[in-house]
Amino acid sequence: MKEKGGIKVPKEKKDEMVAKIKEFYRHERGEEISELASNILLSFIIEELAPEFYNIGVEDSYRYMGERVEDLLSIQKVR
Repeated sequence: MKEKGGIKVPKEKKDEMVAKIKEFYRHERGEEISELASNILLSFIIEELAPEFYNIGVEDSYRYMGERVEDLLSIQKVR
C-alpha cells in the first residue's frame, strides 16, 4: 500500500506494524486500541514522520558513500 508520503508499505508489513502498535498500547499503556485506530496512527506515522527518518537515512548513506569514495583514491598505484 502506498501512502501519501510516497512510502510504499506492503500489506503484510503494514499488518505487522498495526499489530505492534496494538501490542505497544497493551504493554506500555495498559489500553486496548482498535484496529481502525491503529491503522490511522500508522498512516499518520508513515505520512508525517517516516519521510524525515528516510531523509536522515539518505543523508547518512550519502556521507558514508562519500567517505568510501575518498578511500578509493588511497589505493591508486604510485607512478
